[in-house]
Amino acid sequence: MAVPKRKHSNHRTGIRRAHDAKKPLELQYCPKCSTVKPSHVICPKCGHYMGRRLVEIES
Repeated sequence: MAVPKRKHSNHRTGIRRAHDAKKPLELQYCPKCSTVKPSHVICPKCGHYMGRRLVEIES
C-alpha cells in the first residue's frame, strides 16, 4: 500500500483545497412569472420549465 514519505506542507494542502469553497446558488428569473428560482429547476410558483407546464400548481 502506498504511503507518503513526508507530510504535505500547509501551502500545498491549501493549493489542493483552493476549489473546495462553497459557491453561491445560481438564481434565474422564471420567464413566465418572473419569480427568482434556481437554474434547471421547475418554477415553484407557476410549474413551468423550459417553456412547458410540467406541474399543476393549486392556487
